Amino acid sequence: MSKTLFDKLGGEKAVDAAVDIFYRKVLSDDRINKFFADVDMDKQAAKQKAFLTLAFGGPSNYSGKDMRVGHAQLVKIGLNDTHFDAVVENLGATLKELHVPDELIAEAAQLAESTRNDVLGR
Repeated sequence: MSKTLFDKLGGEKAVDAAVDIFYRKVLSDDRINKFFADVDMDKQAAKQKAFLTLAFGGPSNYSGKDMRVGHAQLVKIGLNDTHFDAVVENLGATLKELHVPDELIAEAAQLAESTRNDVLGR
């Protein structure tokens, strides 16, 4: 059986480390940090860890809203492709910082890209 992206990245510890670094980058990114101004970041990080674990092929513990519903309020206040691109860019930079090989970063970016239309409500 072929290994999932979750396994190739290093499993739960790797996803946990990536999410922590990712949100530090996001919160310091003036293009997108406004969308997180009123967010409980501990809860957000826990949801993101569960979501990425599932999206990367790991065990499913994600019980959050679907992407369309979860981001609908943000779309109403202006979330668009530019913001989505900034998130993907921060994800890539996070994985690069963790010395993830380029082909796995590309795989993660492709997974993120597959959610674009749902996140942006179209």
